[in-house]
Amino acid sequence: MLEKAQSCYFCTSKFKKDKIMFGDMMGMMGKLKETQQKVEETKKRMSTVLIDEKSSDGLINVTVTADRQIKKIDIADELLEDKEQLEDYLILTLNKALDRASDIFDKEVAAVASEGMPNIPGMDMFK
Repeated sequence: MLEKAQSCYFCTSKFKKDKIMFGDMMGMMGKLKETQQKVEETKKRMSTVLIDEKSSDGLINVTVTADRQIKKIDIADELLEDKEQLEDYLILTLNKALDRASDIFDKEVAAVASEGMPNIPGMDMFK
C-alpha cells in the first residue's frame, strides 16, 4: 500500500508565503487600477472648475477652467484704445489665471493619487 506523503514544513510554509504575497500583489494592483480611474475622473472634473482672475485695476477679467482652458475674457473699453497696454494686461492676467489653474489641477490630482497609493517605502512621489 502507498503511504500518504507527508507535507514538508518548508514547502507548505513557502506556499503560504507565496499565496499571501500574490494575494497582496493582486489587491495592490486592483487598488492602483481604482486609483488610476479616480485620477482620470478628477482630471475630467477639472474642466468644470472655473477660476476668475482680474487685473489689479479690474480693467480685464478672465475666466479659465482648472484644466487650463480659457472660457471668458472681459476687457474694459478704455483698454481698446491702446493695443500695447491691452496686450500687456492680457498676458499678465491670463498668466496669473493659468498659474492658479495649474496649482489647483496639480493639487487635486495629487490628492486623489496619494490617497489611493499603497504604502511602499520610497514611493512617495505624490506627497
